[in-house]
Amino acid sequence: MKYWALAAGAALAVTTAAVPAQAAAPAPLTGKGVYLSYGNDMRVFSGGRTLWTARGASLTGQFSASPDGRKVAWIDGKGRLHVSGLDGGKATDKIVAKGAAAGGPCMTPAWSADSRRIAFPLAGSAERTAVAVVGAGGKGLGRLGTTLGPCHLTWSADGRTLAGYAGDTVGVHLLDTGSRVSRKAPGVKLANHVESLSPDGRRVVVNAIGANADAGDGSWPLSFTPSVYDTTTGKKIAVPVRGRLLGARYLKDGRLVVRVAGSPANTLVVLSPSGERLQSLSEKAADRGRGLLQIIG
Repeated sequence: MKYWALAAGAALAVTTAAVPAQAAAPAPLTGKGVYLSYGNDMRVFSGGRTLWTARGASLTGQFSASPDGRKVAWIDGKGRLHVSGLDGGKATDKIVAKGAAAGGPCMTPAWSADSRRIAFPLAGSAERTAVAVVGAGGKGLGRLGTTLGPCHLTWSADGRTLAGYAGDTVGVHLLDTGSRVSRKAPGVKLANHVESLSPDGRRVVVNAIGANADAGDGSWPLSFTPSVYDTTTGKKIAVPVRGRLLGARYLKDGRLVVRVAGSPANTLVVLSPSGERLQSLSEKAADRGRGLLQIIG
């Protein structure tokens, strides 16, 4: 077995207590996303067009799509971190860092919620893997600490937590980017995929597996049965959506989007942070067999 008013009168001034402005409700989703397909090559689609195609040195499988759907960060066989995308319809590519761990599909980079920074595992033989961070343009290289869970790293929207599963699938580990201390998340015994964290890092979405399950090769799954755990208590959180679930992902505003199998197209069910059903919409039929990497609108 190898996730505020002041009112004044002419004769009398009255001051009222400050009242915080109520946050506007998030805009409904349109279903626009970033998808993955496997074949003779690997392809990432954003907004219905090909954003990136993996061939040659990029076939390590170590990649992730930015939350804004405009770029892909990937690690080549020589441990170089690239940022690729489209500029006016033309493919672009830039090496933004070197020294990344290479050769293991699960050792993927992770984007910050604002699509400006990338965390990635560094090469080394130590039991604990060092995690570095760099700006998407190649500036601001630094270190975030070390972790026993460097696989399928995902970054909370508040920037404080990175989560990844152990290479032997025994558990999910959380790296505090402030203290640079990592800890094992309670509740998750075995997992071979970490999909996302809630904005505050309190909940993690993983593919939990049984003791006799195939651990897989560490590549991005096209679909998985999502399990949500509280990263402090270890409690498994029920996902109040019926059907065959193909995945789930937190948005940076705290909504949870659950992917449900369907025909001729899959369905995305949007839940509030408290679990209330907010929206249900269909994906495009062409995306039915593809993996969902990001939800961008």
